[in-house]
Formats: sequence, C-alpha cells, structure tokens
Amino acid sequence: MSSAKTVSPNLPAFMLLNEPLLAFSSSHADALHRHPLMGLARHGAFDSASFGHYVTQLRVAYVGPRSGVALVRAMRDSLQSSQQNSDKSPYAQPYPGFKKLFGVDVSRGDGHVLWPEQLEELGSGETLQDRIRAGIFGALQRLASTREQFDVAMVYFPDRWLPHLRTKEFDAHDELKALAAQLDIPTQVINDKSIRFGNLGARAWRLAIALYAKAGGTPWKLAPTDGIPADTAYIGLAYAIRRAENAAHYVTCCSQVFDTEGGGMQFVAFQANDVIEDLDEARRNPFLSQADMRAVLTRSLRLYMDGHPGRPPKRLVIHKTTAFTESELQGVRDATQSIAEVECLEVGSSSAWRGMWMVAAPGKQPPIKPHGYPVPRGTMVMTSGSSALLWVAGNAPSAVGGRDYFQGGKSIPKPIVLRRHLGQGPFDLLALEAMALAKMDWNNDALYDPLPVTIMYSQRLARTISNVPSLPSHSYPYRLFM
Repeated sequence: MSSAKTVSPNLPAFMLLNEPLLAFSSSHADALHRHPLMGLARHGAFDSASFGHYVTQLRVAYVGPRSGVALVRAMRDSLQSSQQNSDKSPYAQPYPGFKKLFGVDVSRGDGHVLWPEQLEELGSGETLQDRIRAGIFGALQRLASTREQFDVAMVYFPDRWLPHLRTKEFDAHDELKALAAQLDIPTQVINDKSIRFGNLGARAWRLAIALYAKAGGTPWKLAPTDGIPADTAYIGLAYAIRRAENAAHYVTCCSQVFDTEGGGMQFVAFQANDVIEDLDEARRNPFLSQADMRAVLTRSLRLYMDGHPGRPPKRLVIHKTTAFTESELQGVRDATQSIAEVECLEVGSSSAWRGMWMVAAPGKQPPIKPHGYPVPRGTMVMTSGSSALLWVAGNAPSAVGGRDYFQGGKSIPKPIVLRRHLGQGPFDLLALEAMALAKMDWNNDALYDPLPVTIMYSQRLARTISNVPSLPSHSYPYRLFM
C-alpha cells in the first residue's frame, strides 16, 4: 500500500475590487455615482453646463423611406418626456426626459433625405450592393451640404431590407459608418426591432445617451482613482486584415489614447507596411513588426499630446487581445522612451475558467453552500506572477444600492484573462482600470461591457475596416462609429 499523502490543490487567494465610480460634472467633485443611469438622473451629464452653449437644441435629421418618417419621428419625440421602465431588475431606472438629463431639447433638424420604398431603386449600379452603396453615399453627400442644420442623422433600415443589407461580402451598416466618418456625419441606425421595442424607458435611455454622445457630448467620465496617476493614458489595439494590390496587409485600429478620465475617444486607422506572407497564420495570431508598432504608437501618442498641450503621458497602459511578440515589445520601447511607466497587457476573453460563489451555512452540513448569484464583479484571482483572472461580469450589488444584480441574469459568467508582457506596477490597479474602462461605452445603457472599451472600440473599427477596405488611414472620433 502506498503511503503517499494526498495533496488538495488550492487556488491563490482572491481579491475583491471596488465598483469604479463615474464622474458627472467637471466642476463639482462630489457629482459621483457607480450607476451610470442614476448618476445622469441625479447630476446630469458631465458637460451639460457647457454643452448648451454650443448646441441649444440637439437636431436630428432623417434618412430612409417615406414610410418610416412618422415611426422615427415618434421615436425621437418620445425622448422629450419621461418614460417608465418595465424592466424589474434593481438596475432599471425610469427615464426622466431628455432636457432634464442633458439640459437641451431634442428636435427635428433640416436636411432630410427620403429614399424610395424599394431597395433596388436606392441608387445606380450593376449589382444590388452597388445600388445600396450608391444610395448611402448620395444621401450622405446631400446631408453634408446642410451639415450646419443638424447634429445627428437617424438612418432607418426597414426589416424588409435586412436580408440584403448584410451578407458575407457586404455590410450596409459598416458602409454607412465608414462613408459618414469621412464626411464627419454622426449616424444612428434605426430598425423595426428598435421601433417596436416594448420597454419605452429602456429604449429611451439607450437612444438618448447615444444621440448625446454622437452630437459631441460627454455623458460621464471616470472618477479619479487612488493609485492611478492623473497623466495616465490608455491605448487599445486591434487588427484587421485587408487586401491591396493582390497583397494582404494589416491595418491596426488604435482607440486613441484615452486619458485618465476615459475621454479623448479617437481612433487611428493605421496601414502597416509589412506584407503578410502567411495569411492563415496572420488571422490566427496577428502581430506587427517592430517598425510598425513604433509607428502606430508614435502617431497615437501625438494625438494624445494634441489634446493635452503637447504634454506626453507619464504612464501608458496598452491593451490588446493577443500576446505581444518580442518585436512588438521592442517597438513599444522605441516609441515610449520618454514615458516613465509603460504596461503592456493582453486581455483575453476566451477563458475556460468558471467560478461559483460560496457562502457560509452555519449549522449545516456541509458548512458552506452556493450563493444564489454568480461570483461578484471585480473578483480577481492571480494565476501567476504576471497573469490573473478578472470577473468583469458578475454580481454587482454595490452599483444598485446593495441588492443582488447580475447583468443579463443568465448563464455563469466567465472571467477575462489579464497577462502582463511589460511593466511592473500593482496588478490590482491594472485590473481596476480594466473594470472601469468597461463602463465607458456610451452606446448603450448597461452597467458594463464584457471587455474594456479600449478593446471593444478598437475591435469595432477593425470590423468596419475589414468590411470597408476603402476607409482611409486617418484619425477619427469614435462617435462617428458608434
């Protein structure tokens, strides 16, 4: 008989990070809240005091078939008044009205473009895709001629068109965003699903926040956090692959160096110089050469300095979803020699880990039992000296006044995996930043996204570039792609 002892495996101790605070005023330091909708209802938008000085009314133009005019107008007008929220979760909030939230009214703008009812008549061209593209481009050109008469264009795609608007080779939504970005026209796509959505309060929240952000407003920012220097900047990298002159090239999409508050949301669409020799390998594990990484970071940091009186950041955190190669890290070092602290963090969303939250059960056998809700949001487990599991999704009672709340309400949330490839700062600070940046998506009314916006936004632009290779390699405000 063997005398070997059985060893029980143990995970490292976990850490619970606090729910990050959001700021809702540039002049009142106490205008803070963990809940984005409650913060807006209580304090108004972050820049509402100044927004009304240059936008007295948020004017909305219409693009679409005549049959949608009344439907979209009713949807827009519903934003003016308060709306009840039929969602029973503790996160849901009644919608108080656009002017109460943002200090201005939402109204009809000029420059409407009416499309024909039949998709085939939208524009000229040999194929249906050519006609759709021509119709979108023609509408945007007409809007550009009256650009000073509206702030955002609502574009209605009826359900009967949808089978032809997105195919394996074509995506009308991405075509619209790419063409509109080149003309500096913010757009809000409307379909029949959003028009018919029965929860008028939730619909109003989502549409109101998106319209305000697309018109140039700032609904909220990140609150200052102990341990994070004020001159910290964030970059998110994602890769798109497209062909040019029979050669495949990378295009790196860089969400502009966010500042410490999560502001300055601009993209750099960067065309890499090195030709891809193995396309399958590139799709599986995309990376940049040392020279291309140095070039894209140099360009991105220049954008940051343009918005911060020529001052470079003192600390830089770079996120991407794949591992940093040694050549990429050397490119980072080349571009950031003047920055004191640089962190390169791989953010993975395909973790196989799952967790169950256990609570004490005094007097019971066994003495612990599963909690009725998932692992708390903000749970971090170090798996090595340079990697950790972080539950960005999970139970978030501190955001809703102490009641249990799991966004979505279904499934077992999986953690994201954070792997550090360069840097030496506190790991819990990197995790807290990832949690906070997951609350900076102004295109919905949720508490958080599954990934930080550094990743979500750059991936969104990468997808657009993949579908619309003609998009020039310029810098763009993110609001044009929301």
